[in-house]
Amino acid sequence: QVQLVESGGGLVQAGGSLRLSCAASGRTVSNKPMAWFRQAPGKEREFVAAISRLYRINYADSVKGRFTISRNNAKNSLYLQMNSLTPEDTAVYYCAARDPDGLEYDPLKYDYWGQGTQVAVSS
Repeated sequence: QVQLVESGGGLVQAGGSLRLSCAASGRTVSNKPMAWFRQAPGKEREFVAAISRLYRINYADSVKGRFTISRNNAKNSLYLQMNSLTPEDTAVYYCAARDPDGLEYDPLKYDYWGQGTQVAVSS
């Protein structure tokens, strides 16, 4: 099994930055595609960014140019650098990993989830 723990969330003013981290334990995630999702109150969980084991990357259109996903396989960790934040980015952010290869946008295709970290952006 894989356990994922997110950190780095918080309250920030619009235009500010945050860096989220996701630490994996239990098994290595270096061979697994990983992703960030987010869920705002009253909304469905939505795809933010994903990175394959070979470092291929996809972003949601809403975060392209502002967010950067990265991974450090030696540290079994995933990151999300978020810049130019807006109130629309306010949500709980989740780290996820999946056993099959390939990047997916559908949260149902992911097998392992963290508990989430809250990001709040004030205007």
